[in-house]
Amino acid sequence: MTEIRTEEVTFTADGLTLAGTLRGDAAEAVVLTGPFTGVKDQVVGRYAEELARRGFTTLAFDHRGFGASDGRRAHEDSQGKLADLRAAVSLLDRDRVAVVGVCLGAGYAVRAAAADPRVRAVAGIAGAYNSPAWFARDPIAYRHALRGFVEAYDDYLPAVAPENGPAAMGGDEPWAYYGTARGHADRWENRVTTGSLHSLMTFDALGAAPLLTETPLLVVHGRKDDYCSPELAEAMYAAAPGEKEIEWLDAREHIDFYDVPPIVTRAAEVTADFLHRHLRDAPRTAPPAAG
Repeated sequence: MTEIRTEEVTFTADGLTLAGTLRGDAAEAVVLTGPFTGVKDQVVGRYAEELARRGFTTLAFDHRGFGASDGRRAHEDSQGKLADLRAAVSLLDRDRVAVVGVCLGAGYAVRAAAADPRVRAVAGIAGAYNSPAWFARDPIAYRHALRGFVEAYDDYLPAVAPENGPAAMGGDEPWAYYGTARGHADRWENRVTTGSLHSLMTFDALGAAPLLTETPLLVVHGRKDDYCSPELAEAMYAAAPGEKEIEWLDAREHIDFYDVPPIVTRAAEVTADFLHRHLRDAPRTAPPAAG
């Protein structure tokens, strides 16, 4: 197997230093963003490797507050993450750049692509396409939850916990990945601010779909997913007005998309094919006219 060129890099966003890993040396490039609390040596690193082997330069990095990057520790900052993605696209400095998001990162990827014309294509894998309007179908419960998050905004709680213990990501499935050797990463922390949950519940990814008129969208999702709603994945696909494709995979559970070879391999193959087709056709930025 051919060795992929790998380089550890740093770049800045809002004055914060972010740590990343560049893989490959292709003209077509991909910025990756991943699951809630995740760091670059977990899920995004796996997909960065898969896509680099399929002919892309890839950048997996730690968002502000997580892993080796600067920022308030273990705090989900939705607007800050979008700024991080703009800086990551700038670091690549290429005409043919896509953003790929996994889990929560898919929602950020779509928002980033909708607001940054330099992003020529976007893909969401097992995506969390958060929608306050969808969450608030029970408005009383929604407002009650937000109140609790605001009142305990600066407190920390575990990211995952065994045996259905209190955690930001409750249940056995998140624990099975993050709480065991399966998802081990030296710089991952099993904690997150309560304010992070307020950020998640008020972040509108689905609302970005109508803005993707000129940005091709790929949705790769499990037919069954207890953590990232297939209904919202379908809604994201339906609401996007431009070129789009959707691929349903028969994963047993959400975290199959993190590290189970048949699912990860297929998701990477579909994503690589989609991005190659659309990035190859992307027009190059014209050089400035001579003075």
